[in-house]
Amino acid sequence: MRGIGFRSLTEAIDTTTPQGVLVFHMFSALAEFERALIRERTRAGLKAAKRMGRTGGRPAKLTEDDLYVARTLLANPDITVADVADRIGVSPATLYRHIPAARAANAPDV
Repeated sequence: MRGIGFRSLTEAIDTTTPQGVLVFHMFSALAEFERALIRERTRAGLKAAKRMGRTGGRPAKLTEDDLYVARTLLANPDITVADVADRIGVSPATLYRHIPAARAANAPDV
């Protein structure tokens, strides 16, 4: 132990004494308990929302129609992924994330 203590000037907390250590540990335990309650309530709320048909997170950028158009355009080797992404209104990275085969199809021949 390094012999470092905490002494509050406004509260009666002094971790250099056994009583202060006890109070400090009690506050720590209460904080940990409160955090566990918050976690439990959050999970219960998410579960209840899911039962009601609600899903969290950001809405999907690409619809099934967008993906169909992208796949159709990518079937043409003269159209680049960047062109398709620009037409649909997303970045090439987003297109690659939704259609991983686009990367292999547009790889330069070696």
